[in-house]
Amino acid sequence: MTEKQKKQYTAYGGQAVIEGVMMKGPDGKSAVVCRRSNGELVTELRHSIPLTKKYPLLGLPVLRGVVAFLDSMIGGIKILSYSAELYGSDDEEESLSEWQMLLAVALSLVLGVGLFMILPTVILRFLPLQQITHPFLRNLLEGSVRILFFLTYLIAVSRMKDIRRVFEYHGAEHKTIYCYEAKQPLTVENARKFSTLHPRCGTSFLFIVMVVSSLFFSLFGWPNLWLRVTYRLLLMPLVAGFSYEILRFMGKLAGDNPVMDFLIRPGLWMQKLTTREPDDLQLEVAIRALEAVLPPEEVEKHV
Repeated sequence: MTEKQKKQYTAYGGQAVIEGVMMKGPDGKSAVVCRRSNGELVTELRHSIPLTKKYPLLGLPVLRGVVAFLDSMIGGIKILSYSAELYGSDDEEESLSEWQMLLAVALSLVLGVGLFMILPTVILRFLPLQQITHPFLRNLLEGSVRILFFLTYLIAVSRMKDIRRVFEYHGAEHKTIYCYEAKQPLTVENARKFSTLHPRCGTSFLFIVMVVSSLFFSLFGWPNLWLRVTYRLLLMPLVAGFSYEILRFMGKLAGDNPVMDFLIRPGLWMQKLTTREPDDLQLEVAIRALEAVLPPEEVEKHV
């Protein structure tokens, strides 16, 4: 990370959507800004009290990570549905109903856990592992297969034209957050100078999940296949919670600690598959979204 990109830690973050960007602040206020097919920018503001504020117990370390993960899954699918509906000019498409949204979240979880957590351990069941007897090494091998699956998936989806557009907005989101954290005016010219790779990105979170899961799973040795699958399912909330805390810790120290900068590099390298250089119009969308969730006095400081 260059000197220009050293920054303050903030709780602002976002998500790329179809032809747009969602930005969210620590107070539960969020904004989705999308560019319609006719070029018009549409902004929708949302506000919800975070569950960690409604129920302080859920704000405890590790627990807050589980809440944040589920909230991002549910909220992400809602926002993607909204942006898809908005970008299409026809009124014939309807947004997903609540039960359809829950079904989509459930299917996403099942597919994600099944493909990246369960399938690797099933595959190892059929490989000749007589020379690898130590449980830790077997779990490490399983983790390597898991990361290989994830990389293959990212490479495959990144070749899709529509997904590449979303990844460009993902890059715009990161550049805008960097610009704000560097306390520079939120302009397209300033945002353009920053990196598309951010240490608090969800892609980095998923990489940390895969590493942490291998360490957690190794604590239970290498039992039979059904027990391994059971352990992996039961431990996933704990893995997600710990991974979230690690991501927060790394995000706070990134840019100021050489050791931490070294540790976050694999996650940043993986982001090269999920972000692309945005154009100026995409940066404009991301800036508009961030300005919508900042307090008025903050917007004035960054103009």
